[in-house]
Amino acid sequence: MFVYLDHTATTPTSPEVMKAMMPYFGEIFGNPSSVYSFSRKSREAIEKARNQVAASLNADPSEIFFTGSGTEADNWALKGTLEKAKISGKNHLITTKIEHHAILHTAEYLHKVEGVDVTYLPVNSEGFVSVEDVKNAITDKTALVSVMFANNEVGTIEPVKEIGALCREHKIPFHTDAVQAAAHLKIDVKAMNIDMLSMSAHKMYGPKGVGALYLRRGLHPENFIHGGAQEHKHRASTENIAGIVGFGEAMEILQGRLEEDKALNSARRDRLISGILERIPHAKLNGATGDNRLPNNINFSFIGVEGETLLLDLDAKGISASTGSACSSESLDPSHVLLALGLKHEMAHGSLRFTIGRLTTDEQIDYVLEVLPEIVSRRREMSPLWEDYIKSQA
Repeated sequence: MFVYLDHTATTPTSPEVMKAMMPYFGEIFGNPSSVYSFSRKSREAIEKARNQVAASLNADPSEIFFTGSGTEADNWALKGTLEKAKISGKNHLITTKIEHHAILHTAEYLHKVEGVDVTYLPVNSEGFVSVEDVKNAITDKTALVSVMFANNEVGTIEPVKEIGALCREHKIPFHTDAVQAAAHLKIDVKAMNIDMLSMSAHKMYGPKGVGALYLRRGLHPENFIHGGAQEHKHRASTENIAGIVGFGEAMEILQGRLEEDKALNSARRDRLISGILERIPHAKLNGATGDNRLPNNINFSFIGVEGETLLLDLDAKGISASTGSACSSESLDPSHVLLALGLKHEMAHGSLRFTIGRLTTDEQIDYVLEVLPEIVSRRREMSPLWEDYIKSQA
């Protein structure tokens, strides 16, 4: 049996999305920037997708800008805003210790190269950022607050609406990385006080290589990519028409089945969580619980074993999972997210992330619950860390 439980890393492109994309690989190939009538179809396809994405966020189509990825959207939001803020003498960025590396590495760059002062806010043991901590970190030099909507490793959903309201009160732009959240949660940028928001199509059964940045009307960060006049002169580069069409189609499909997906994912998530807790002693669930957690996310630490070893054993049984962020899966360092939650290095090293999707079945969940306990038990029998832990509990 093959079981794919790494939907946070990427999702399969749905057949409906692929069907919508196909004409733009060959039949409708005109450059949208050209003036002749043949290219009008390409322009119209992009604008249709822009409307589809905007509708899903309760945004205006003029506030949606397509990018090459969620990472690019994050880079644009941070670098563009801080560069523009130099004019008014503001050089302070507030973010958190559990952000995706697309944010963290961009913040590091801004500090090292541009001299930006960066505040990294802590989180509690479940991964929540304190609104009060955000408030206390704000200074008269603060140019931007960037807090992810939901964490990609442990699934904790942050108090975005409240943070956004605080930023609005202080007249500070608020950006949120919603690359994971947009695939599972209803987002209303107006009601949630969001000024900038990053998304990626391949997390929601769309194609890889296309993302979007929502920019509230009136915000004008510096452009990140320079060249042509595409995306209303804000993002140069000939558009990925097929990818953009796929993004729009994926978003529209998602909105139509958001509650259905949430219900199914939540039920299977909770079933897998309770099964692991019942069958594997000393297993620790990382992150928040219930509605405060992404409906498809499960993250456990198993004392006495290495997460990488468990991944290899699971792979041999046909189960695909992750030890954390897929973008850094080759790193042997413990998860920065789990360390920020207060886990010790040995616990952070022994973590597994399972993320379920539309095609996940109850039979697959049963198979994981059949296979995983035996794997953990066998690896613990060979582990000196487990032996030391058992002695410490005696």
